[in-house]
Amino acid sequence: MVESALKLERARYERSALVEWLTTVDHKKIGILYFWTSLAFLLIGGLLALLIRTQLIVPENTFLGPEAYNEVFTMHGTIMIFLVVMPLNAAFFNFLVPLMIGARDVAFPRLNAFSYWAFLFGSLLLLSSFLFGAAPDGGWFGYANLTSSRLYSPGLNIDFWVMGLQVLGVATLASALNFFVTIVNMRAPGMSLMRMPVFVWMTLVTAVLILLAFPSLTVGLVMIMFDRYFGTNFFNPAAGGDPVIWQHLFWIFGHPEVYILILPPMGMISEILPTFSRKPLFGYTFVVFAGMVIAFLSFGVWAHHMFAVGLGPVPNAVFATTTMLIAIPTGVKIFNWLGTLWGGAIEMKTALLFAASFIAMFTIGGISGVMHASVPVDYWQTDSYFVVAHFHYVLFGGSLLAIMAAIYYWFPKMFGRMLDERLGKLHFWLTLIGFNLTFFPMHFLGVDGMPRRVFTYSADMGWDLWNLVASIGAYLLGASTLLLFVNMLTTLRKPADAPADPWDGRTLEWAIPSPPPAHNFDVVPVVRGRDAFWIEKYGAEEVVGPAPERHGAESGHNPHNSGSGNEVGHGSSAGHGQAAHIHLPPPSWFPLTTAAGLTLMGAGMVVHATESLASLGFPIVGLGIAMVVVSLLGWTFEPIHEESHA
Repeated sequence: MVESALKLERARYERSALVEWLTTVDHKKIGILYFWTSLAFLLIGGLLALLIRTQLIVPENTFLGPEAYNEVFTMHGTIMIFLVVMPLNAAFFNFLVPLMIGARDVAFPRLNAFSYWAFLFGSLLLLSSFLFGAAPDGGWFGYANLTSSRLYSPGLNIDFWVMGLQVLGVATLASALNFFVTIVNMRAPGMSLMRMPVFVWMTLVTAVLILLAFPSLTVGLVMIMFDRYFGTNFFNPAAGGDPVIWQHLFWIFGHPEVYILILPPMGMISEILPTFSRKPLFGYTFVVFAGMVIAFLSFGVWAHHMFAVGLGPVPNAVFATTTMLIAIPTGVKIFNWLGTLWGGAIEMKTALLFAASFIAMFTIGGISGVMHASVPVDYWQTDSYFVVAHFHYVLFGGSLLAIMAAIYYWFPKMFGRMLDERLGKLHFWLTLIGFNLTFFPMHFLGVDGMPRRVFTYSADMGWDLWNLVASIGAYLLGASTLLLFVNMLTTLRKPADAPADPWDGRTLEWAIPSPPPAHNFDVVPVVRGRDAFWIEKYGAEEVVGPAPERHGAESGHNPHNSGSGNEVGHGSSAGHGQAAHIHLPPPSWFPLTTAAGLTLMGAGMVVHATESLASLGFPIVGLGIAMVVVSLLGWTFEPIHEESHA
């Protein structure tokens, strides 16, 4: 069986490398595509952040004009949320979830590939606005009727934003549906819901959040599109519309979106801390249910973004209460992470440093967030730099620091190479110092009254010192990010010699070679408890401290990790799994062509909004529709059981 699987794997590589990557439906390759694409966008979003801080480094600076500044801060926020943090989370979803649940792939491999290509093409449509001098300039939140009326936004700027986000939304919804079905239906025998790794749980909760929250954004974007293209008046007060409707639609999506961005990193942390403290996660059940409660409450707090709108005392009181309540399950998670570290045999690797810093920085962001549950305090701080500091402590100090921990933790599994620990620790300290230098002074700027989204300020306001400090911190943060890329690129030039289980991990992905084979597991593992691979190595007893002699995990020499000292078989339950036939779905062009057709439809709508090429717009849309229909027909009738091996 194993020989036939490896023969199939080799046959897949007989095509050119380019064709292999363009047509792949392998969840691991798709995860790697997400990984490198989103890191490239991180460089772009980070460069835009440096432009912002360069403009604000001194009072009355003319480095950027007001129009350019609006484009830069709009695209910085849009890129970092939709093109960096979400797809970096998706990179780890794709690569790890099937491995963690003992599956050979996701439920819908071609839909998975479509999700990536729609993400890539939607991102390129959005970024192509720079080439036409029409980058979105209405803020990442796109408030109507500034964005819905061509009277206020006459150019193509908002059209690129609306169409790009609609394509990205389709990609995200498809991915969420795929992972929901995968986790519910494709777990290994014995892996009940309460035996799943916390990262898998948070992926499942995030998928539900996406499926419930993104339709609201989609509806709002369609309404803006209709106002701009077809003369409707959803947000035009003069014709009976209401721009506040957009705020409700956006923030009903927008606040669950915060947890879409932060719950997967919480899951990453919940896997990393037990490994490097050599203890099981403290209060696993509480951590899981706290994630569910956060997801539930996230749909009841959106109007705290709208306290200054004038909703009235009753709605303000209700949303202030729910905003306070959502801090409780978040605090539960923090105490459980601290309990995991307490008394553990701590191993101070780079991944643990980033994970521990996540706890501290996210706590600061959470505390400043709870402040906004008080309506009078929110009135004072809203639209000030205090809010900018708050959400960067949540989304950078939370999401991105945890993702950095995940990169150092799972990079050996993804690429078969160990990142340099000395460079990693230098990267960590530069990041932590640069991050706090950049964003902590913004609390002071907000308290001193500096509004967010202003392109310059007077020297008389007294904001120059903290803006200078913040800008210096931003440059340091940029340098630290480059150090990460140096570490990764130099590591990739080395031989692939990482052991299967370099950290003495607890979950199933560490039971197979690094990087994993195309079929993942020779034998479908049978799960006998929580922390499935740990049980196979050491038995059901918990171990704290130096590793004892293993028993039960060894299943023969692993040729992929010769000499590593951690050779294990491709399945974590030697002698217990079932040697079922291995079927790998064949590669397909149709996910790519379907995504290209969808993007072509969006591009056609942008062309229709031009003055000189408007007549070509709808024909391009029609061509995109035809491309989608033909691709879906080919997709439907494409054989998917060409080869199977027993």
